[in-house]
Formats: sequence, C-alpha cells, structure tokens
Amino acid sequence: MTTAQPPASRLLTGWSVAGLVLLLPTVVLAWLAVLAGERGSRCLTYGEQCSTIPGGLLYGMFCAALAAGVAALAWPRTLAVYARAGAVVVQWGAQLTLGAMILSGA
Repeated sequence: MTTAQPPASRLLTGWSVAGLVLLLPTVVLAWLAVLAGERGSRCLTYGEQCSTIPGGLLYGMFCAALAAGVAALAWPRTLAVYARAGAVVVQWGAQLTLGAMILSGA
C-alpha cells in the first residue's frame, strides 16, 4: 500500500533533486568564469595570483552540499519534514557558498 506524500514533502524532494542536479554545473561554470578572467589565466600560465581559499574548504563545501542533498532524499518522506527542510537549506547554502567562494577567491 502506498501512502501519498504531503505537498511539503514533494516540494522538498523537488528542491533537493534540483540542487543535486545543479551542483556540478554550478562548480564547472564558476571555474570557467574564473579561468576566463585575467587572474585565472595568469594562475594557469605563470602560477601567480592563484587561489586564496584552501582547496580543502572547497572540497568540504562540495561534500556538504552533496551529503545534505542525499540525506534529504533518503530521509523518510512522511517523517520529520522539518529535518528534511533543514537538510535542503544546508544543501543550498553550501552549494551557493561554494559557487561564491570559487568566483571570489579561487
């Protein structure tokens, strides 16, 4: 027997899936924007003016966004809607912060 998902649960699932689908394109487009600029090309060519943000922090934000998105999807749909909503907020917060960090200092 299948139980219908509440509308809030469907909305959270949609936002979580959208975040997971957009995670890699966000990172790739941010890096392309950085590398297309003067500072990024200088870093590639001469090794000057490279990232001021530690690579571990960027990987950590990527993994946090990925883990929160997977957790929001794996969580039972009918239980703890607020916890799932928190996971989706963490997912999007980490993803947007990652994109901003890449664009600003990587």
